[in-house]
Amino acid sequence: MEKIHHKKFTAPILGAAFLMATSAIGPGFLTQTATFTSTLLASFGFVILISILLDIGAQLNIWRILAASSLRAQELADTIIPGAGKLLTVLIVLGGLAFNAGNLAGAGLGLEVLTGLSPKYGALISATLAAFLFFQQESIRFIDLFAKLLGVVMIILTLYVVIVADPPYSEAVYRMCWPEKIDGIAILTLVGGTVGGYISFAGAHRLLDAGLTGNTHIKEVSRSAVTAILLASLMRILLFLAALGVVSKGISLGTHNPAAAVFMQAAGKLGYLLFGIVMWSAAITSVVGCAYTSISFIKNSKSGHNNTEKKLLLLFLVVSLTLFIVFDNPVQVLIAAGALNGIILPLALSLILIGSTHKGLLKEYQHPVWLRWLGWGVVVATTGLTAITLSRWVTQII
Repeated sequence: MEKIHHKKFTAPILGAAFLMATSAIGPGFLTQTATFTSTLLASFGFVILISILLDIGAQLNIWRILAASSLRAQELADTIIPGAGKLLTVLIVLGGLAFNAGNLAGAGLGLEVLTGLSPKYGALISATLAAFLFFQQESIRFIDLFAKLLGVVMIILTLYVVIVADPPYSEAVYRMCWPEKIDGIAILTLVGGTVGGYISFAGAHRLLDAGLTGNTHIKEVSRSAVTAILLASLMRILLFLAALGVVSKGISLGTHNPAAAVFMQAAGKLGYLLFGIVMWSAAITSVVGCAYTSISFIKNSKSGHNNTEKKLLLLFLVVSLTLFIVFDNPVQVLIAAGALNGIILPLALSLILIGSTHKGLLKEYQHPVWLRWLGWGVVVATTGLTAITLSRWVTQII
């Protein structure tokens, strides 16, 4: 019986990890990593290290508390402060729509590299594929398989580019611990791009849909959360090393499409084609993850994957596609979206941490004090970085 029980939940555990990781590894993820590596060089490794620690602090708290309570984030937030869940839902859905416009832009760009099609046609094809996945009878199984397959493809292809780029590994490791310069905005953007906005809840809500709730599943939930962060971080480190290998040779990545420049400068025409595959894979999995998670904020924990939800998913894709067609300026939008997602994180995490102290809400589960304090540390750090970022933006406007 124990083996059958284990097998029953192995697929959702991995599925949730890959859904969160591939949701994080989107076009913005590629663009941000290439852009910041070109400005911070090897010191960007320190930014990645700090962001990984903050990511783990955020995700372990969110996944464990939601799983123990058997509530979605918006339901738990409404329990703490009436109306807070509705505010969180509005922020997540609006942020998700903006982010998904960028994801579809990235999908269109990836298909343009591979086929020569206009990015708008490529975005339309990608949105249609996502809709096809959602309308399958066992859509969640197909989504899990899709995320796992393309996640592995991205990691393998990027690893090849790292090997060809031949970065200064010792310098990268040294500067990861002793940076020459530190950029708070880069840290906030990375955290926002990895666990901010809807991404924080992608895996946790997937586990709720799979029935992995309550105190008995906390170990599996924790394992899934850490796996998700490690997968996303592995991809981040590989992209960083590939970009560092290029810029350390004095080659500029430019500002138009820095991620494409990394692949092309490292591996020539083949590298450019590999970029197309990685960009499309990153974008389409993020399109799926963003739509799935954003709509999960509109339904409650008792409703299944019904026809109404499928119609909402289709509407979400149509609105995202329309936004991309109307506002077509992906690179700056993707970087800004990552920072804005980082702004949502302290609000959402604060509500969930407060929820962990409410008697009866988590049933028999006792949330570790050290983990709660780690979560509040992430709230303080991201709030401080948000304040610095906003003050810089206001100064630039004035």
